[in-house]
Amino acid sequence: MAAEIHSRPQSRRPVLLSKVEGHQDAVSAALLIPKEDGVITAGEDRTIRVWLKRDSGQYWPSIYHTMASPCSAMAYHHDSRRIFVGQDNGAIMEFHISEDFNKMNFVKTYPAHQNRVSAITFCLASEWLISTGHDKCISWMCTRSGSMLGRHYFTSWASCLQYDHETQHAFVGDYSGQITLLKLEQNTCSVITTLKGHEGKVQAICYIQLTRQLVSCSADGGIAVWNMDISREEVRSCHSDKVQAICYIQLTRQLVSCSADGGIAVWNMDISREEAPQWLESDSCQKCEQPFFWNIKQMWDTKTIGLRQHHCRKCGQAVCGKCSTKRSSYPIMGFEFQVRVCDSCFESIKDEDRTSLATFHEGKHNISHMSMDISRGLMVTCGSDRIVKIWDMTPVVGCSLATGFSSR
Repeated sequence: MAAEIHSRPQSRRPVLLSKVEGHQDAVSAALLIPKEDGVITAGEDRTIRVWLKRDSGQYWPSIYHTMASPCSAMAYHHDSRRIFVGQDNGAIMEFHISEDFNKMNFVKTYPAHQNRVSAITFCLASEWLISTGHDKCISWMCTRSGSMLGRHYFTSWASCLQYDHETQHAFVGDYSGQITLLKLEQNTCSVITTLKGHEGKVQAICYIQLTRQLVSCSADGGIAVWNMDISREEVRSCHSDKVQAICYIQLTRQLVSCSADGGIAVWNMDISREEAPQWLESDSCQKCEQPFFWNIKQMWDTKTIGLRQHHCRKCGQAVCGKCSTKRSSYPIMGFEFQVRVCDSCFESIKDEDRTSLATFHEGKHNISHMSMDISRGLMVTCGSDRIVKIWDMTPVVGCSLATGFSSR
């Protein structure tokens, strides 16, 4: 159960500070404790644990609490020491953690959902507990009385959530790939719009209040930036697996993303991207006009064998393999690694167009959840491999007074 301590080599990559092990099943959520050398974890093994760094340099659990059902989501408010734990049975339990982080007292249970809780956020200003679940709904409850204020149902499982108290806007991603923007009132809500673009489950969303932008990531491997005028600037992630967690750093205008295969990417968001084109459909190559293999009539008329259809990532045209022999990166459109492009688009891409706008790093473990303490440049990751890792991200996202991070 002890944490493994690693050295800190000087390099331009994330530095693994500690590896915390002890959960007997997947770790659903992990949060760094602000201003403390500690982390709170919740797992599918029905436990919630508070780990503190000891004088030996190792992390040991100061709190070990077993729940009635697997833990699926967690929210923590540091100033009030309130922690909310969502469970697989749909309930959310509130606890109060002592000042020394050695004791956790039960406060109340919220009957928020009829199925697994997928995301939780707590708003102290309104005393609202807002959550989403696999029962296809968002609920908001009063933390003073514990009573339900309202519910809204979707057509798919609600998978992730963000809430902006100033506008009372809730952003809910779902299993179908849609994001619904709602305005929550005391006992009712209204749907403002639905954002469509992802082809897979929305894994996580991040609202940037200063610029009024929403960043989302999906199981389709894509990352999208949505302006609140409903225009979309897509950043196509080069993760080789589904993107499961994102965090935006306002000070450095960077986006950190993590994927299921352990990939960690840091994106320069100070540069506007071009939106990737929609793939065009055609019965024949849009370059050489040779028929594709399903175009029986043209194959018969021209006495030729049909070809396989491909798509140029830069122009979106349907092309055959002979007309798309080249591969190129195109970071301004989000393609950081080489992708298929048609031969004419390859010729139009200049060397400077291939300059990377992101850095990619290997986390070496499954990452299903990530959170950051931006003030210290720390990140914690966790996943189905039962391991929690604490990272120093300052080598890749900035450090010290230049970015506002405190020296450690």
